[in-house]
Amino acid sequence: MPTQLERARDGVVTSAMGRVAERERRDPEFVRERVADGRAVIPNNHGHEGLDPMVIGEAFATKVNANIGNSEDTSDPEAELEKLHAAVHFGADTVMDLSTGPDLDRIREANVAHSPVPVGTVPIYEAVKRAGSPADVTRDLLRDVIEKQARQGVDYMTVHAGVLMEHLPLTDGRTTGIVSRGGSILARWMEEHGEQNPLYVDFPELCETFREHDVTVSLGDGLRPGSLADASDEAQFAELDTLGELTGVAQERGVQVMVEGPGHVPMDEIRDNVDRQREACDGAPFYVLGPLVTDVAPGYDHVTSAIGATEAARAGAAMLCYVTPKEHLGLPEREDVREGMAAYRIAAHAADVANGLPGARDWDDALSEARYDFDWRRQFDLALDPERAREFHDRTLPGDNYKEARFCSMCGAEFCSMRIDRDAREAGEGMTDLDDETDLDASPAAAVNLPPVGTHDAERLPAWPPEREGPNDASGEADD
Repeated sequence: MPTQLERARDGVVTSAMGRVAERERRDPEFVRERVADGRAVIPNNHGHEGLDPMVIGEAFATKVNANIGNSEDTSDPEAELEKLHAAVHFGADTVMDLSTGPDLDRIREANVAHSPVPVGTVPIYEAVKRAGSPADVTRDLLRDVIEKQARQGVDYMTVHAGVLMEHLPLTDGRTTGIVSRGGSILARWMEEHGEQNPLYVDFPELCETFREHDVTVSLGDGLRPGSLADASDEAQFAELDTLGELTGVAQERGVQVMVEGPGHVPMDEIRDNVDRQREACDGAPFYVLGPLVTDVAPGYDHVTSAIGATEAARAGAAMLCYVTPKEHLGLPEREDVREGMAAYRIAAHAADVANGLPGARDWDDALSEARYDFDWRRQFDLALDPERAREFHDRTLPGDNYKEARFCSMCGAEFCSMRIDRDAREAGEGMTDLDDETDLDASPAAAVNLPPVGTHDAERLPAWPPEREGPNDASGEADD
């Protein structure tokens, strides 16, 4: 079966492209053209039956990925499904299963079966788990793992094929060395064996597997900087040039490609990093982790990275990989997923507004109008996280009568500026009454820039929680 890229090149608008056009409120032919020229991807494994297709590309709304997965200390598949559904409920456009503990196949298969969004993996993690150590991984094992995960329905895979032997000495003067798990594993393998990166050597062959299942290859940045001191160094950019080469190799074979970007970058270097990737990789979608713009805030890295993510998306990054408050500190739990997703949905939306995407600001205008009207219930419904907004309001003014109040507890009735302003306008004291009303139903904004977040077509998915009957989305709310 041809890939989305091959069908697009043949002039065919697939059903996935049609669904993407509907969600992005774009012409289907525009979607096809962007996929055909490699500037957009639709991760859509032939075997992921419950997927609601989405698109990643600079010309479309900025997307957000959530990393989930277990570790050696956590192995409950049910807990992983809870994280999956929390991520999608709070607005994840894709999820990556980065599990490294027990039950890898069960967790991966359950995630694919229950996910309405694309599922990504990093196959080398399973290869190391099965081999016992990085040095014991074989080329055959890597190929077997990639083929198996493709058959299981994984939509995109991160492969660190751009880390080459000749790049390793370039990391010697770094402050934090090689911080990518995949990059460090492959560096160790090359040092032990004295051979070139097997993912690089076998990349053309691996592309045949990717093509067979229409797995989008996500070219991992194994030499990404893990501190501001190492940002934009020779090692990072040497790998990036190799990723540009591999982008062409994959696309020539009909494989969709996106390219992963740096983790820690000072604010003033972010745009240059995005521009350099676009040039080196011929416009393939850029998928960035953060970037974190400062290293001083453990426990708040969802904030430090969301700042960088906004700037990266403003400069043209197509998808943002979220960071949670637990970054560098521990394995995220459900509430960490919620905090990370909120920070990154804000970053993505803010960038889309700044970049002038059609209708992106309509959501902001509608909520502002509800706020000025003291329409508390509509404010809550329009909020990015309605439960959080309602919770904070009701902590101090919990009664239903306060849902009609013309003030909140921050200023109180006497000092509420909007109440004072409205009273003056309504009294006809020379100020014009404001009567703007934004119609979100008529907005040209993409679905991710309209409330509520986390709604997908989930009719083909198993019910969640398991005892629930009938179709439901990942949040347990109605389908969009």
